[in-house]
Amino acid sequence: MAVNAKHLATFILGAAAGVALNKYAQSEDGQKLMTDLKEKGMQLKTEAEGAVDHAPDYFENLKAQLADMLKANFPDAEASIDEVLGKKTTPVDPPDAA
Repeated sequence: MAVNAKHLATFILGAAAGVALNKYAQSEDGQKLMTDLKEKGMQLKTEAEGAVDHAPDYFENLKAQLADMLKANFPDAEASIDEVLGKKTTPVDPPDAA
């Protein structure tokens, strides 16, 4: 593979960008930017760890809410699902009207 002017120009521009970024990182503004980025990264890490810790409770709560919603809006859903799956269900006797 031959090195042509385009490859050489790309290499020189990349090296110049690296030098400029290094020079900026050494400045006071660059140090402040790095500090801010580190703090934001730590905040995101803490939030992610908290989300992982609370995920099982969240999904369990979501499952319970979905089950309640299905029972309220589709009262025969459980029997229909059991019928499709081939499970035998015993009908629930209505309460005595006394």
